[in-house]
Amino acid sequence: MADIKVKLYDWQGKEVGVEALDPALFGVEVKPNLVHEVVVAHQKNTREAIAHTKGRSDVRGGGKKPWRQKGTGRARHGSIRSPLWVGGGITFGPTSKRNFAVKVNKKVKALALAMVLSDKVNAERMVLVDSYNMPEAKTKSLRETLDKLPNKSKPTLILTKSASDNIVLAAKNLPRVETLHYGSLNIYDLLKYEYVLVSKELIKKITEIYS
Repeated sequence: MADIKVKLYDWQGKEVGVEALDPALFGVEVKPNLVHEVVVAHQKNTREAIAHTKGRSDVRGGGKKPWRQKGTGRARHGSIRSPLWVGGGITFGPTSKRNFAVKVNKKVKALALAMVLSDKVNAERMVLVDSYNMPEAKTKSLRETLDKLPNKSKPTLILTKSASDNIVLAAKNLPRVETLHYGSLNIYDLLKYEYVLVSKELIKKITEIYS
């Protein structure tokens, strides 16, 4: 397979050459059905069971039989916390014990990630810079740089090396800009943002980890 090449920019937004990428990670044929399957699995695995109802054993009170079993002419009842009573427990209601997790084959997950990365490259939505030249964590400085790159004013995911990097701190106040550690790369965040900004150093690390 031939190398995949993308444009390389400096921190001033000028094109300084091209960089060859591993076709095994950035030149994969995209299969939407497989990507959709992994995205749905990701959403299910991160879903929290918020809705919670109480059964008759969870509702407070109802320890005493409301009236005697026979002789009153009324229906027999053992507790006022029965689901038949107002204020009683809920029958078959949702609980926080539900588990929505599904398993995804590791090879399928890795292939889907490669497909999304390949699609970013094919659509010229991956912006590669020689380095993050950020001596200070200034939002204004980062904004000026992003305005000079192809992802100007577009939703952008910046891949970073450390949570304490200046670029991470500078990006916090920028709308539609998010940072993500390169070791936590996932297709959900890649699809959420139109562009991906990554440095030459990190693209090599990503290739080593995910190829």
